Amino acid sequence: MTDGTRAATGAARQPRADALRNRERIVAAAREAYAEAGPEVSLNEIARRSGVGPGTLYRHFPSRAALLTAVLKDRIDALCGRAEELIATDSTHCADEALDDWLRAFLAHARVHHGLGSALMVEELEAPDGLGFDCHQRIRDTATSLLTRAQTEGTAREDLLPADMVQLVVGIALSTPGSTTDPGQPDRLLALALDAIHTRG
Repeated sequence: MTDGTRAATGAARQPRADALRNRERIVAAAREAYAEAGPEVSLNEIARRSGVGPGTLYRHFPSRAALLTAVLKDRIDALCGRAEELIATDSTHCADEALDDWLRAFLAHARVHHGLGSALMVEELEAPDGLGFDCHQRIRDTATSLLTRAQTEGTAREDLLPADMVQLVVGIALSTPGSTTDPGQPDRLLALALDAIHTRG
């Protein structure tokens, strides 16, 4: 490759690097805005915070749902990665303990940032950049793998559906906002749900 070709290639790649930086700035600004005011913050406000024009924001994220998905994706990856860790450590976590630990993590995830996590299950989210990331399906698949293990080992009721289990936790998250005067209520409600999920000898 000649020097001229390298220079031309580098020049062609530069806008892509700038676009990546802009995208990262937008997602970071959205994360902060959602943490402060919830997922209803306007896209124009997020563009202002990130220092880009509205047109630049809309090129990366054509809708509120697309931007919300991008912000949630990293957190969902971490949440589902936790399930994989629990499944891999059979020597220290039996199936029901792994299920309980993950459902507690899921509840915490769903309650943070003024309902941003809860929006995961109540809004139709879109995959940014055509990545095909399905937030709903990722959560359902993870819940299914953990519940199936517990049912196979006989520690979870056989008639429980993964979607119903997920909806129970989402319901707790939606009914216990961060401003609740009873901070222990979410854990108590989840304990009741876990008691109903597990079979007892």
